[in-house]
Amino acid sequence: MQIPISEAKTHLTDLARRAEAGEDVVLTRHGRPSVRLVPVAETRPQESRRAIIERIAKAAAAKALPGPCAARSQDFLYDEDGIPA
Repeated sequence: MQIPISEAKTHLTDLARRAEAGEDVVLTRHGRPSVRLVPVAETRPQESRRAIIERIAKAAAAKALPGPCAARSQDFLYDEDGIPA
């Protein structure tokens, strides 16, 4: 459905309902398509997001490689005399 912007001002509520229902609503300016009304995608519930984050964390932990101990990082930064390497 195409409708001029000037006419859409008076029918905005109806146009929004139609767009939410899945109808293609295009607002025109001087006969040319200008704006398309589309429904906002639903957000995922809190539990779903938490499950996704946990799944990603598990996958990342499975890929982690053991490395040097952070407590011993000074061994890589300083020589025996305590001077920066």
